[in-house]
Amino acid sequence: MMSASPAPNNGLPAAAHPLVFAVDDEPMLLELATLILQPLGFRVATFRDPIAAVRTFSLTNPLPVLIITDFAMHQMNGLDLIRDCRLIHPDQKILMVSGTVDETVYRDSPHQPDAFLPKPYSAAELTAAVNKLLG
Repeated sequence: MMSASPAPNNGLPAAAHPLVFAVDDEPMLLELATLILQPLGFRVATFRDPIAAVRTFSLTNPLPVLIITDFAMHQMNGLDLIRDCRLIHPDQKILMVSGTVDETVYRDSPHQPDAFLPKPYSAAELTAAVNKLLG
């Protein structure tokens, strides 16, 4: 289920805080992503269920500036999530994270993330990856 974390309260409207979707079946990793990204000014919507994430993505306007997804999840894997989200919005920026696979898992796939970050990652590594993807 989605839990939308409130944006930092600095007087700016919510629209001034870009939305990021974080999708992982490990609640602690969703909490970690939120703790890292919120102070950077992002609103973070977290999903333990990738199918719910795709459903919400299809209804969200404006779209998130970034989706951070795990590879290995129970209902579908990260490549399936990338495929389904890019069918809805082909230019969606997506960062894949994983502690079980490396970049070779998507080398021959037509559905590739924009970047990959191995787990475990530090706050600095996630911040650098997000900043690099979003320019």
